[in-house]
Amino acid sequence: MSDLRRVAVWRDGAAVAASADEPVVSAFDLGLGRGDGVFESVDVVDGGTPWLAAHLDRLARSAALLELADPGERVWRALLAAVLTDWPSGEEGVCRIYLTRGLSPDETPTALALLSPVPAETVRQRVEGISVVSLGLGVPADFRAGAPWLLGGAKTLSYAVNMAAQRHAHTLGADDVVFTSLEGRLLEGPTSTVVWASGGTLHTPPVETGILPGTTMARLFDRAASDGWPTAVTVGTVADLHAADAVWLLRGHGGGSRGRRGRCRPDFPAHRAPR
Repeated sequence: MSDLRRVAVWRDGAAVAASADEPVVSAFDLGLGRGDGVFESVDVVDGGTPWLAAHLDRLARSAALLELADPGERVWRALLAAVLTDWPSGEEGVCRIYLTRGLSPDETPTALALLSPVPAETVRQRVEGISVVSLGLGVPADFRAGAPWLLGGAKTLSYAVNMAAQRHAHTLGADDVVFTSLEGRLLEGPTSTVVWASGGTLHTPPVETGILPGTTMARLFDRAASDGWPTAVTVGTVADLHAADAVWLLRGHGGGSRGRRGRCRPDFPAHRAPR
């Protein structure tokens, strides 16, 4: 796996490829020191990035929320081209594109791309499914909409809470998490969008709660609508997941996994697919 990892950084007006073990970012970069930046995880299929446009649109929105200057589509496509050179067409990958504050707010932001194969654990979860626990996020459902400093709806580098939630889930014997508000409303997973099927309709929570707008959810809902499957933005609870015909966690890479069990106080089955 390490032999396939690729890195490219935007430097002096060009995308510069680097080896996976070569330093490309300063230790003083604010993305490293403060988590001050945004990113996207882009699925690589058959040597290409078929859903890149949606990710670049969301990256631009995230950057605007952080008042970061987005270098634009030309830069991101050049970085992707650099890491995708000679990438095996049959190898599914995930390319993470990062935009940080750089060395200071007055200097040029750092833009880079990291490409690696989809992890074996992700592939396993596609086949075997996942178990999920619900955890409280500690805010009312509508609070982040009126608190722009909390960066609701931005895909930021500051994922420490998200990763801590997943580690806590592992201590409980679960694979992943669904966050809930103080009122018990469904929000999202640490790295995923929640979708459930009930009454012949696909449901997902409203983004007005400050959750990240899911690119895969949007694609799924568009396809469902074209096939005559009703979709709805729904204020849901854990009880709705227990009563659902199926539940998915959707994220931007990694394929789909159907959940086998859950521990959402009480248990429910969940499914994993790309966000």
